[in-house]
Amino acid sequence: MDLLKEKIRTEGLALSEEVLKVDSFLNHQIDPLLMTEMGKAFAAYFNKGKKITKVLTIESSGIAVGLTTALELGVPLVFARKKKSLTMSNDLFVSKVYSFTKQEENEITVSKRFISPDDHILLIDDFLAHGEAALGLASIVEQAGATVAGIGIVIEKSFQAGNEKLTKAGYDVYSLARIKSLQQGKVEFLEEELVYE
Repeated sequence: MDLLKEKIRTEGLALSEEVLKVDSFLNHQIDPLLMTEMGKAFAAYFNKGKKITKVLTIESSGIAVGLTTALELGVPLVFARKKKSLTMSNDLFVSKVYSFTKQEENEITVSKRFISPDDHILLIDDFLAHGEAALGLASIVEQAGATVAGIGIVIEKSFQAGNEKLTKAGYDVYSLARIKSLQQGKVEFLEEELVYE
């Protein structure tokens, strides 16, 4: 997605060979026009022949793009909580997710009221590195007896194992921007392979 790549080029900061900071438009300050276009892109890709009934993400960085995707698809957005609210019962789906960026493990939860076995759920996340967040969300969907319709990723760090891990597990993964390298403070994108018919 060219609009996203341009934002990454102009506003993203490669803090190390593994960490990309995009807080000016994605996970601290949010660019609503970019979120809208990303939601359209995810809906266009995943809506082909799939009956998506809900979008699922993790708080908080996935919520904005999850919402625009859900809006495009005309379905509810559910987000997994990292902290258990006092208003939430013990009737929860629970999964553990390790964040390599924050170097911590979070227990994510979703109320059993919001996911049923009939659901076909599109997972949306801001980053794909090692695949832990996506696998944690997929675990919640599978605990519910529901179906993972696909996994939409805003920024994939293709030099890490996440995409391969998710693809080998049988998930349809679609990333809007695929990063080949963050070496020497420079963002290099993975060029998409041309498909000839």
